[in-house]
Amino acid sequence: MDDARNRVWSKVPEVTLTFWVIKIAATTLGETGGDSVTMTLNWGYLTGTVIFILLLALFVVLQIAAKRFQPILYWATIVASTTAGTTMADFADRSLGIGYTGGSLVLLACVLTVLGLWYWSQGSISVDTVNTPKVEAFYWATITFSQTLGTALGDWMADATGLGYQGGALVFAAGLAVLALAYYRTTISRVFLFWAAFILTRPLGATVGDFLDKPVNHGGLALSRPLASAVIGALILTGILLLPQRAGSHPSRI
Repeated sequence: MDDARNRVWSKVPEVTLTFWVIKIAATTLGETGGDSVTMTLNWGYLTGTVIFILLLALFVVLQIAAKRFQPILYWATIVASTTAGTTMADFADRSLGIGYTGGSLVLLACVLTVLGLWYWSQGSISVDTVNTPKVEAFYWATITFSQTLGTALGDWMADATGLGYQGGALVFAAGLAVLALAYYRTTISRVFLFWAAFILTRPLGATVGDFLDKPVNHGGLALSRPLASAVIGALILTGILLLPQRAGSHPSRI
């Protein structure tokens, strides 16, 4: 009965393979979409950040105001958070000169702080509890900081370590494979594994997105950013419309 009630009231999707496929695609779109505005249109990191933060705020308000889970609205909010995360991280790392390492550490502290406040307030950071405006605010704050962290971490892995975009993507994909193995083979907290995987999908998408649109002499394929964004967006929309999704049950073993 409690599971059925949570599914009715929850406004976030059930965690399935479909969830992770769309999540990775959304993070890749966040990278190419953010770069389209800040680099291709040459509007700059500050202007791009302002635009996407305002767009994110609008979608979060609509998401919190919604009475039930709406897949298109939910994933639009996720895409807005990934795009805002891209421009915010680039603005902090490059325009403000914090650097990839410093930016990653600051953003990691922000993610942990929000999760700590969420746990202190609610006694849990399980996504199953995302059914009140207050918890939704914690949820979207965590997601936004984690998306921004993922951008900085992806850039750090690709540039500072010398692995490049392909090497960085392989590292993060391997990390996700380890988390998947831990999910099926261990009793490690499912809540921890969920958030760890959620955070790692962002730098994976960031490095894949950079690989698609960065110049060839920087290790990319130099594809058109707007075109890549349109294709990825169309694939996400197709996935949302064709692949089954419902609200509710996330990994429940604590």
